[in-house]
Amino acid sequence: MTISSTRTGSEFTAGMSPAPEFPEAEITNGIVKAKLYLPDEKTGFYRGTRFDWSGIVGSLEYAGHEFYPQWFQRTDPKVRDFIYDGSDIVAGSCTAITGPSEEFMATSGPLGYHEAKAGGTFVKIGVGALRKPDDAGYDRFRVYDIVDGGTWSIRENFDQIEFKQELSDLASGYGYVYCKTVALAKGKPRMTLEHSLRNTGKNVICGSVYNHNFLYLDRRPPGPDFVITFPFAVQAMQPPDENLVAVRGNQITYLKTLTGDECAQVVVGGYSADPKDYDIRIENRKAGAGLRITGTRPLSHVYIWSIRAPLSVEPFIDVNIEPGAVFSWKIRYDFYTLPKGVC
Repeated sequence: MTISSTRTGSEFTAGMSPAPEFPEAEITNGIVKAKLYLPDEKTGFYRGTRFDWSGIVGSLEYAGHEFYPQWFQRTDPKVRDFIYDGSDIVAGSCTAITGPSEEFMATSGPLGYHEAKAGGTFVKIGVGALRKPDDAGYDRFRVYDIVDGGTWSIRENFDQIEFKQELSDLASGYGYVYCKTVALAKGKPRMTLEHSLRNTGKNVICGSVYNHNFLYLDRRPPGPDFVITFPFAVQAMQPPDENLVAVRGNQITYLKTLTGDECAQVVVGGYSADPKDYDIRIENRKAGAGLRITGTRPLSHVYIWSIRAPLSVEPFIDVNIEPGAVFSWKIRYDFYTLPKGVC
């Protein structure tokens, strides 16, 4: 892996604060302040092989509210996904990530996994070319050896950070230039994730990408004070636990505060092929805060996963890129307050 970094703006002059434990940068527009972890194969906050390494939001503050604090207390490479250890949540290496976090998947696993022989390579966009160790099926919670992490370029400014990863894996036939810019809008409580993905390989890049959205608003567990609203009548594609959540028209509500090892999940249906249905509001009337997530591409799948810490709404979009073509998309986060007790 090769990383180059460029910083612009006087806000990055050295101060007297101690060096952070992990490579990170802070951006602000005077309304929203966000901390982002930077990709680094040796010292990065996230070194798993599941999620994209760029644009990892470790904290986002607006109007006295914290939207993306760390939802787990410890990490342990021996843990596959996550476990409960008393009051602690312990995350494995591929799960220990925060904030809006994206994962790319091909139809039958990562790019080239099915075709690769044991010892060959496959590709996870935003991570790199990985070694397929055996003939077992792909396991997103398994840490795979990184054969080539590509070349990362990072450009930092006071209100945005641009990430670019370039990779060419001749063995699998996949290559790309992936760009993501995390930006805070001027004068607005808004964050935008702007993406472009150029296919520089010989194979079609076909699959999907989703954002896990590890929302942990003011460290409040999912419960009756939260409401998730869509612009369409929600259809539960699988019956959710009727003791934990309810689907009511275009909203999903919690019937109790999640505790212990309770997990509330909903496979959401009812959306159309119009990008306007990628419009999700999550509000907490007790906290008096909410956010709206909108995207520029049609939804292909929506999944809600929540435990006693994060409330994750996971919107998927389809990706199909011929060699030489470019695919682009945006996700916008609008943060707001509301009168307490009103939802």
